[in-house]
Amino acid sequence: MSDDKRRVEERVTINQEFESFDAFIDEYVTNLSRSGAFIKTKSPLPVGTKVNLHFTVLHEDMETVEGVGEVVRSQHDPPGVGVVFTELTPESAAVIERLLARRGAS
Repeated sequence: MSDDKRRVEERVTINQEFESFDAFIDEYVTNLSRSGAFIKTKSPLPVGTKVNLHFTVLHEDMETVEGVGEVVRSQHDPPGVGVVFTELTPESAAVIERLLARRGAS
Protein backbone atom coordinates (compact mmCIF):
# COMPACT_ATOMS: atom_id res chain seq x y z
CA MET A 1 0.00 0.00 0.00
CA SER A 2 2.87 2.42 0.68
CA ASP A 3 4.02 2.14 -2.96
CA ASP A 4 0.58 3.31 -4.12
CA LYS A 5 0.65 6.17 -1.67
CA ARG A 6 4.11 7.25 -2.88
CA ARG A 7 2.97 7.25 -6.51
CA VAL A 8 0.02 9.49 -5.66
CA GLU A 9 2.33 11.93 -3.87
CA GLU A 10 4.91 12.14 -6.67
CA ARG A 11 5.01 15.49 -8.40
CA VAL A 12 5.80 16.49 -11.95
CA THR A 13 8.35 19.30 -12.14
CA ILE A 14 7.61 22.21 -14.42
CA ASN A 15 10.83 24.15 -14.92
CA GLN A 16 11.29 26.91 -17.50
CA GLU A 17 13.47 29.95 -18.11
CA PHE A 18 12.53 32.99 -20.18
CA GLU A 19 14.48 35.85 -21.69
CA SER A 20 11.82 38.41 -20.84
CA PHE A 21 8.55 38.91 -19.05
CA ASP A 22 6.79 39.27 -22.43
CA ALA A 23 8.17 35.92 -23.64
CA PHE A 24 7.00 34.36 -20.37
CA ILE A 25 3.44 35.60 -20.91
CA ASP A 26 3.38 34.93 -24.66
CA GLU A 27 5.00 31.50 -24.68
CA TYR A 28 4.20 29.89 -21.36
CA VAL A 29 1.61 31.34 -19.01
CA THR A 30 -1.76 32.96 -19.60
CA ASN A 31 -4.35 34.02 -17.07
CA LEU A 32 -1.73 34.54 -14.34
CA SER A 33 -3.31 35.43 -11.01
CA ARG A 34 -2.41 35.34 -7.34
CA SER A 35 -4.08 31.93 -7.05
CA GLY A 36 -2.85 30.17 -10.21
CA ALA A 37 -2.20 30.23 -13.94
CA PHE A 38 -2.88 28.51 -17.22
CA ILE A 39 0.40 26.91 -18.32
CA LYS A 40 0.86 26.07 -21.98
CA THR A 41 2.33 22.61 -22.56
CA LYS A 42 2.58 20.13 -25.42
CA SER A 43 1.50 17.27 -23.14
CA PRO A 44 -1.32 18.31 -20.79
CA LEU A 45 -1.27 16.57 -17.42
CA PRO A 46 -4.31 14.90 -15.84
CA VAL A 47 -6.48 16.85 -13.40
CA GLY A 48 -5.27 16.24 -9.85
CA THR A 49 -1.58 15.99 -10.81
CA LYS A 50 0.65 17.70 -8.24
CA VAL A 51 3.35 19.84 -9.84
CA ASN A 52 6.56 21.44 -8.61
CA LEU A 53 6.74 24.87 -10.18
CA HIS A 54 10.05 26.51 -10.95
CA PHE A 55 10.25 29.20 -13.55
CA THR A 56 12.59 32.11 -14.03
CA VAL A 57 11.82 35.26 -15.96
CA LEU A 58 13.82 38.40 -16.62
CA HIS A 59 11.73 41.29 -15.35
CA GLU A 60 13.77 44.16 -13.90
CA ASP A 61 16.11 41.53 -12.51
CA MET A 62 16.06 37.75 -12.74
CA GLU A 63 12.83 36.71 -11.01
CA THR A 64 12.11 33.14 -9.91
CA VAL A 65 8.77 31.63 -8.96
CA GLU A 66 8.93 28.41 -6.97
CA GLY A 67 6.18 26.46 -5.35
CA VAL A 68 3.73 23.64 -5.58
CA GLY A 69 0.52 23.50 -7.54
CA GLU A 70 -2.23 21.16 -8.59
CA VAL A 71 -3.71 20.71 -12.05
CA VAL A 72 -7.39 21.68 -11.91
CA ARG A 73 -8.03 21.81 -15.68
CA SER A 74 -6.46 20.01 -18.62
CA GLN A 75 -7.17 20.80 -22.26
CA HIS A 76 -5.85 20.03 -25.71
CA ASP A 77 -6.93 23.11 -27.72
CA PRO A 78 -4.88 25.10 -26.95
CA PRO A 79 -2.84 22.48 -25.11
CA GLY A 80 -2.15 23.24 -21.48
CA VAL A 81 -3.19 22.97 -17.87
CA GLY A 82 -4.87 25.20 -15.34
CA VAL A 83 -2.81 25.07 -12.15
CA VAL A 84 -3.85 26.39 -8.77
CA PHE A 85 -0.95 27.40 -6.53
CA THR A 86 -1.08 25.40 -3.30
CA GLU A 87 2.27 26.59 -1.90
CA LEU A 88 4.44 29.52 -2.93
CA THR A 89 7.49 30.86 -1.17
CA PRO A 90 6.94 34.40 0.19
CA GLU A 91 9.47 35.62 -2.39
CA SER A 92 7.53 33.91 -5.19
CA ALA A 93 4.26 35.48 -4.06
CA ALA A 94 5.99 38.88 -4.17
CA VAL A 95 7.31 38.14 -7.70
CA ILE A 96 3.79 37.32 -8.88
CA GLU A 97 2.52 40.57 -7.34
CA ARG A 98 5.20 42.52 -9.27
CA LEU A 99 4.44 40.64 -12.50
CA LEU A 100 0.72 41.33 -12.13
CA ALA A 101 1.40 45.00 -11.38
CA ARG A 102 3.56 45.30 -14.52
CA ARG A 103 0.99 43.47 -16.62
CA GLY A 104 -1.71 45.88 -15.39
CA ALA A 105 0.52 48.81 -16.33
CA SER A 106 0.97 47.56 -19.92
